[in-house]
Amino acid sequence: MYRHFAALALTGAFCLVCQASQAAQAPASIEIPAFTAYVEPDAEGIAISDQNGASGWTDPKQKLVWYGYIKDPGILHPSVKLRLAAGQTSEFKLMVEGKSSSAVATGEGASATTISFKDVHFAKPGYYSFSLEGIKKSAAAFGDVLSLNLVGEPATTAHFNLKERRNAASVHLIYPLPTDAKVTWFYNEVTVKTDPIWSYYMACGFRRGYFGIQVNSPTERRVIFSIWDSGNEGVDRDKVAADDRVQLLAKGDGVFAGGFGNEGTGGHSHLIYPWKTGGTYRFLVSAEPDGTHTVYSGYFYFPEKQAWGLIARFRAPKDGHYLSGLYSFNENFGGANGQKRRLAEFGNQWVKSADGVWTELTTAKFSHDGTGKADRLDYASGTINNHFYLSNGGFFANGVKFGDIMHRSGGGTAPTDIVLPVVANRPQ
Repeated sequence: MYRHFAALALTGAFCLVCQASQAAQAPASIEIPAFTAYVEPDAEGIAISDQNGASGWTDPKQKLVWYGYIKDPGILHPSVKLRLAAGQTSEFKLMVEGKSSSAVATGEGASATTISFKDVHFAKPGYYSFSLEGIKKSAAAFGDVLSLNLVGEPATTAHFNLKERRNAASVHLIYPLPTDAKVTWFYNEVTVKTDPIWSYYMACGFRRGYFGIQVNSPTERRVIFSIWDSGNEGVDRDKVAADDRVQLLAKGDGVFAGGFGNEGTGGHSHLIYPWKTGGTYRFLVSAEPDGTHTVYSGYFYFPEKQAWGLIARFRAPKDGHYLSGLYSFNENFGGANGQKRRLAEFGNQWVKSADGVWTELTTAKFSHDGTGKADRLDYASGTINNHFYLSNGGFFANGVKFGDIMHRSGGGTAPTDIVLPVVANRPQ
């Protein structure tokens, strides 16, 4: 009896060893959801959602493209999982590393089907694209694409964004100041190098607000200046008490002013203005403490007029402070084209103190939002031509890390020749 149970125990242990061995020998794999892919060339040419993946794909001119970082060399076997109506057929082509292979899917109704493509050899580390094209279809649409699947040892260390959020990481330059600095003016210049839609290049950020230029559509660009309300309401400005609300005092010609929510709340102003890629634009923010309030003004230099103009002036309650927490950033606020690179240079930064002394800012610390921590690592920063630069998206990186300190050589000219327009306050 004892020998019988001992034999059974040994057999069971042997089976567990076999299972562990088989598990250890299972090939590495990664599944990349279709809701993380991008549609090219029309970012909205295929519907993307976490429920249906990529659906409503009718136009063969559109492609579904995944981007990821392959760290280790080796061979990956790619396949695509999709859902088609029973009996429907669709032919696809997958392009990787300049090589393509085709496969035909036959629908199984509610059950997903998987189609395989030729193995791909990756010789060196880097970011790669996996581009899926629809070639032929027997129905109106190619079907619902659910995921790209990669099998092989390089999948062990491959990096892909696996979350539905497809925005590039927001990246920042933080300009250190002495803790006792009484800064009344903050001056900065921005030169935008690439301009995909849904981009915001923010020049003058500070503890209470932000000021920069934005690409809203293929035909509309804006200069934006906003100040946050007091209090803790993050979404609905109608819930903000009157004594916590920012008050508009004045605005420039053609400037729209109102409120905003959903990212904190506050007073918003913007001017529709056709700023150009490659042009250098100048920004100036002032702070005037007034008891428990501070008046913040944003001025923009119009190169075609060779003159400064007021964007807006706001009175911020429960403040009474000078400018602090100075920073700049690149933001991709619409994720459908989060694979596009956003690149801008920020240079000739100066601050003026309450006693009238101008000081050049030549040091910046790099940071990023939560997306840049683990999901999207394609960002870069550094110095060029005595400017700092920020880059996000584009699926390449230069190794900059959160908290890295950068220095530019400085030696610029203080903006002492500024002549500002006189605009009377008309509280609203």
